[in-house]
Amino acid sequence: MIVRILGEGQFDLEGEALAALKVADAHLLEVVAQADEEAFRRSFRDVLDLVRGRGKPVPTQRLVESDLVLPSSDTSLDEARSMFTEHPA
Repeated sequence: MIVRILGEGQFDLEGEALAALKVADAHLLEVVAQADEEAFRRSFRDVLDLVRGRGKPVPTQRLVESDLVLPSSDTSLDEARSMFTEHPA
């Protein structure tokens, strides 16, 4: 799975790293729904650290579509809520 962190680049995650990301992402969505700023900061940092640490950077010369796009590390809880919440059409 190709994961893009806005402003940083793309990372390729496979196997156990991908499974860990799915768990961390689900937790992040729960925290966003609870509107807990401190828990959001920790959980979001954990997701980004997981992607950076366990993902293989995709060379910038290689053009590939991202399967998941994460906001930049300075994203606020309010911004995340608006990004992660589905808006009715």
